[in-house]
Amino acid sequence: MINVPMYPLRFEPIYQYRLWGGRRLADWLKAPLPGDGPIGEAWLLSDRDDHASKVADGPLKGSTIRELIEQSPSPLLGKLAGRFRRFPVLLKFLDAREKLSVQIHPEDDQKAYIPAGESGKTEAWVVLEASPASRIYAGLKPGTNRADLERALASRAVANLLASFTPRVGDAVLLRARTVHSLSGLVVFEVQENSDVTFRLYDWDRADPKTGKPRPLQVEQAMACIDFGQVAIGPLAPVVEENAPARREQLFHCKHFSVWRHTGRSPFLVGAQRTARVLVCLAGEGKLEHGGANYPTGTGDVVLLPAEVGACTYAPRDSVSLLEVALPD
Repeated sequence: MINVPMYPLRFEPIYQYRLWGGRRLADWLKAPLPGDGPIGEAWLLSDRDDHASKVADGPLKGSTIRELIEQSPSPLLGKLAGRFRRFPVLLKFLDAREKLSVQIHPEDDQKAYIPAGESGKTEAWVVLEASPASRIYAGLKPGTNRADLERALASRAVANLLASFTPRVGDAVLLRARTVHSLSGLVVFEVQENSDVTFRLYDWDRADPKTGKPRPLQVEQAMACIDFGQVAIGPLAPVVEENAPARREQLFHCKHFSVWRHTGRSPFLVGAQRTARVLVCLAGEGKLEHGGANYPTGTGDVVLLPAEVGACTYAPRDSVSLLEVALPD
């Protein structure tokens, strides 16, 4: 056991090279971007064997999220202790300067396409930066079947069969597993099942500058996992739950995660009793008040509120926008 009382735990981002990425995440995160190449993803809270998030400060500095779950499951997860082998969601910022591959993720019950120890992958995006040239591809045009998609692949015309729209800052888009999707020209926050299972259907006929070769495709697996009945997906309408002391909107609610957005200038409550929550600051700064101490947070900061911490007050310095992520219950 880790014999240290739990407190709001801030984590450092883990940057990931992606050929479609850019350098805009430097505007969102305090940790400097490595090198000068394209960084497509910042993993904000990750419990993966190859990329484990570490606590950034305080008595537990340097501890990984996996170590905390293994050594202090009840203080960290509360009523969910013992249910998860690893932290059940993965949080990211994505900088899609260019198009992501056209891709599909399996759902949990498609066991033949999921490696041992993995899960399916439902995910959701909140748009942070966008322009008139930005695009989200989500779902297929009505009536599209496998034969249509195979012909489009052969003629390099896949985009003609994808439903798409021009996103705006603040849009919330839920992408259930088995949905064909891509995006381009924007920065998003992503919450997803803790899975890294992706099948590329099409990669826009490009080569990876690092290798000079096209990235591998997984066309058969992708085709087998597609929901051909999933047509156009657009932004969800936020559900306003409170307007005072701050505006609280529920953006997503599914069996894998729930997400709220808090905006305002006055102090408001975050977190919940007997379970963990994750906070992601999108704009502004302030402080979390817990146990007689203050924990500063600003744009880009990711803070896990352990179950032992429970609900606490967030006091904005001025105006703030803050996401709160709940685990599957």
